[in-house]
Amino acid sequence: MNLQLTALILYSLVFIAVGFFISRKVHKADDFLVAGRRLGPGLLATTFLAANIGAGSTVGATGLGYAFGWSAWWWVGSAAIGSFILANTVGPKIWTLAARNGWRTVGDFLDHRYNRSVRGLIAIMLWIGTLMILAGQLIAISQILEIVIGTPKWQGCLIGGIVISAYFAAGGLLSSAWVNLIQLSVKFAGFVLAVPFGLAAAGGWQALSSTMQALPGLGGRGILSYVAILVPSFIISPGLIQKLYGARDERAVRIGINWNAAGLVLFAFAPAILGIIARSQYPNLSNRELALPMVMTKLMPPWLGLLTLATVFSAEISASDAILFMLSSSLSVDLYKTFLRPAASDRDLLFAGRLAAVAGASCGVLLAMALPSIISALQIFYTLMAAALSAPLIVGLYSRRPTAARAIVAIIFSVGITAATGSTVIGILAAFVIMITP
Repeated sequence: MNLQLTALILYSLVFIAVGFFISRKVHKADDFLVAGRRLGPGLLATTFLAANIGAGSTVGATGLGYAFGWSAWWWVGSAAIGSFILANTVGPKIWTLAARNGWRTVGDFLDHRYNRSVRGLIAIMLWIGTLMILAGQLIAISQILEIVIGTPKWQGCLIGGIVISAYFAAGGLLSSAWVNLIQLSVKFAGFVLAVPFGLAAAGGWQALSSTMQALPGLGGRGILSYVAILVPSFIISPGLIQKLYGARDERAVRIGINWNAAGLVLFAFAPAILGIIARSQYPNLSNRELALPMVMTKLMPPWLGLLTLATVFSAEISASDAILFMLSSSLSVDLYKTFLRPAASDRDLLFAGRLAAVAGASCGVLLAMALPSIISALQIFYTLMAAALSAPLIVGLYSRRPTAARAIVAIIFSVGITAATGSTVIGILAAFVIMITP
């Protein structure tokens, strides 16, 4: 067994141990689903950042940097813009309503504001989308393990699924919030050190200048497409909104999510730089998403290689548990509690949440084996969520005029137009027009 594999196993065992330790404080469904509504701004910021710095923001964004250079900043930068808007508009308002009404999912809001039909329609789309994005994270984990120990894709996906489901199913949001604190510390330490060491290994900025000049960039249309998909997605993402339900007060929501946005603005430069470094050293990679694992394992000194390996592994695992949280809470509350067994006890709901986490992870593993790449998986999720949920959530939060029937029409038209035209912007605008037209 090599040193890198040993380090990953021990690191994974730490996650599982912390998850089970914190799970001793999980006695009811609210503890599992919304962390007992006691997260302060610091813990809220870390669990948001840990969720947002995942496969797309590390392996995927570095792959974009490898292909397009500095314009890869917009992948994570767009998430930062959306987070800032969430922190100062939608977030505090929906937290106040959630605390007052005891909401646990976005579906609770949709049911309260519209009806169960809207809740059910969005829930179905959410289940499809979250499985896609969970698969994307598991693909990233498998790529890391492929580079390090040569495991085939299916084994890497399976290992990732087991680790995530073990600690999340134990304690839900409360466990993952504390595990995320460890993961985020490792992530930032790893990337802060990886950039200067990577630059030194590549010969410094001057040596990279020809590589940077040769890269084509995303172009205005490419950047606009990322902004159109990602900004609204990070305002209305059910997983993020359900995390902010766990805040102890409105102040924690504003401060915590603004800290998260600031962290994303700064972090967005790291994968772009590392992608350019990878392009200069390995210009003929068969898959651009191997850029970050190659830099981490080939260009770093051994001691830093272990840290950066743990960094990337942390990113994928933490984002995966956030997705599993979104999926399991929706299955247990929006499906089980709402439609299948409305009279379920608190204990039954807690068990359903844990069972849904294990089932969701299993489905994500199977899907990851079939999907080709991380960015393709993430774009499916972000496009679907932005098109379906933006108008019903935002308009419904600020206006009492739109009816449930209008919300359903807006959802169907938005998703249909987006699929037909390939433009998320047109789909979202159509939904807003339907929602606000007298």
